[in-house]
Amino acid sequence: MQQTANKRFRFIPYRKHDIVEMCLQEGRLCGQEERFRQVHGILDSIFHFEFHRIIEALKDTYAPIDPDSDTRSCGIDTPQSKEDFTRLLGELLNKANYERVSEAELNQALKESSLFKIRLHVDFDDFSEALIFSRGESVQTETIKSCFGLFSKTIEFINYERVVVYIRFKQDDATRVITSATCRPGSTLLRLFQNVPKADLEMLFPNTQVRMRTQDKLLIGVPAVISGGLVLSTKLGTSLLLLASLVGFWLGMSSEPVALDKTALLALFAGFAALGGYLWKQFSNFKNRKLRFMQTLTQNLYFKNLDNNAGVFHRLANDAEEEECKEAILAYYFLLVSEQPLSIQELDQRIEDWLANKWDCAVDFEIDDALNKLREFGLVDESEEKFSAISLDLAIQKLDQRWDDYFLPSLNA
Repeated sequence: MQQTANKRFRFIPYRKHDIVEMCLQEGRLCGQEERFRQVHGILDSIFHFEFHRIIEALKDTYAPIDPDSDTRSCGIDTPQSKEDFTRLLGELLNKANYERVSEAELNQALKESSLFKIRLHVDFDDFSEALIFSRGESVQTETIKSCFGLFSKTIEFINYERVVVYIRFKQDDATRVITSATCRPGSTLLRLFQNVPKADLEMLFPNTQVRMRTQDKLLIGVPAVISGGLVLSTKLGTSLLLLASLVGFWLGMSSEPVALDKTALLALFAGFAALGGYLWKQFSNFKNRKLRFMQTLTQNLYFKNLDNNAGVFHRLANDAEEEECKEAILAYYFLLVSEQPLSIQELDQRIEDWLANKWDCAVDFEIDDALNKLREFGLVDESEEKFSAISLDLAIQKLDQRWDDYFLPSLNA
């Protein structure tokens, strides 16, 4: 499978500790490497502490709708529990550099042919909310075999590296597909998947139905018609003649009575038994082929699923924490090693060029978000819309003071 970048996204595909070492590898911080690592270490701790607050807020708002909860409700409402979980989740996904899959993109995906040679159908009327977010989009190629492996062709498709699905079922008890406790009216589902082809987004929904494609119907129907003709002309021939004679006599179309002896009854029974066996065989062929499709769908979902429900936003918080830290340390480093103050555009261009040219990584760097964090922590000086970084020693002092200030309210209480 060959993979090529499709377009630039905000996600930086390196670990935060790797970003630090990538910066230090340039050798532009001679003698200050450990202090730079210390700045990163304190920044990392600050982001971890702040995202712990976000996780707690999400836990409070998710508790009333958590399908996996094993705790009881005390019945006491708190200000946090009245927050909107969907809004908080959207904010977290944005910090983790996920992109919302628009309704137009989803409709286009539903129209495209599945890579797994199955036809899927989703009834969106079952949901009161259905949100999809993706991160990391690429164009990949896959060799598809057909005609029992005799022929093959190479196709291109869009692949999402990460996909988050949030679904809330309608409160209506008459919803057609609700068949389990996890899909009861008003319940929610939160799922995280990896490596999902855009054309197969519909397989991520809990009410996905497998349907036969035209070629699958032909594979079953054509042999069924041919074998049906053989059954009629051989095993059912005698029975049909006998049955036609009986009907003709009963309707007065023939005056000659038909003798129903033991041999005739056995022939009639054998004929109908053959017809029943043939019909059952065709029905079994249809069911078995559909079961194979369901197995294909289940196997793909098994290997693509990364996390479920509350576990999803814990993982997303970790991803968002990584992204925030990477953005801040990159912006601080490039301002620190610059010989002169830089404008927003200049800083953004330097970081994107460095990632693209040195690390073959096309990224739409979130410069505004990165600078806002540096401003908040007091790590930059701004003059005439240009920015410069404060020294490493002063940065360590400011970050250390911010860390200490987190715990002052509890000490004064």
